Amino acid sequence: MSADRENHDMTQTDIALLLADAADEVEIGIAPVQAVLRGGRRRRARRWAVAAATALVLAGSTGATLAFAGLSGGHADRTAPMAPGPASPEERHVYEPQQTELARGTEHGKEWFVWVQVWGAPRDAREADRQFHAMLRKGLSPAVDKAAGLIGKTSFYSVRAYGDDDPGEQVMFDTVKKIDRQAGTDLQSAAVNLQGSDAKGPYRLVVGHVAKTAREVTCRWKDGSSAVARLVDPVPGSADGTSVIRPVAGYPGGNWFVCVAPEGTGYRDVAVTK
Repeated sequence: MSADRENHDMTQTDIALLLADAADEVEIGIAPVQAVLRGGRRRRARRWAVAAATALVLAGSTGATLAFAGLSGGHADRTAPMAPGPASPEERHVYEPQQTELARGTEHGKEWFVWVQVWGAPRDAREADRQFHAMLRKGLSPAVDKAAGLIGKTSFYSVRAYGDDDPGEQVMFDTVKKIDRQAGTDLQSAAVNLQGSDAKGPYRLVVGHVAKTAREVTCRWKDGSSAVARLVDPVPGSADGTSVIRPVAGYPGGNWFVCVAPEGTGYRDVAVTK
């Protein structure tokens, strides 16, 4: 009996068997559809079945999936797993930043705090506009003039506050496409007043970031004394003291540190010493 006659007399069971047989010979590679076609040419009697299978093949990165639509005993309800959708703005911390407390202390009966906020990158103008206004509501001064300048960029702010009446002062902040990673003894820092904003100082508070490998930062003061900040546990409040190095949530460039000078003196220099 010719292949044409066989094709006309095939039952649904015959077709299903031929499809399964053809699928067994599929070679998974960079061109799975071509592999199915090559398998179909091996036997003339299977040409119709393989052609039908080819029309129903969905090529994936990990193999071929045959959708047996309309065949009894098939598995039309089986579908490939859906790829996860893009993270929401909330999951990316676009409108509410990740915040890490670096250090706190008490002076003259008032508490002072230093923290770092990391804002996720907006993906479009709508997200950027909402983020821009969220920053303003938190008393921050964005590093860009217009909301559009935030698109595709991560923003970070280190902030110091003293007492209940102080809304906070930005110490170090920026908005960047990619946060640079510190290495070795790399260090970036800024010295500001522990309280108030007198341009003449004394600059008793030093805030900065260093490589994740840094274990010790030494701040030297004008009176010849010094303070040593050491790496502590990432959990806020896990270590006493006002001079510490701590990881910051959402900041891959390195760890952040704080040093505080005693009253009557101020900043001279700072370096990674271990």
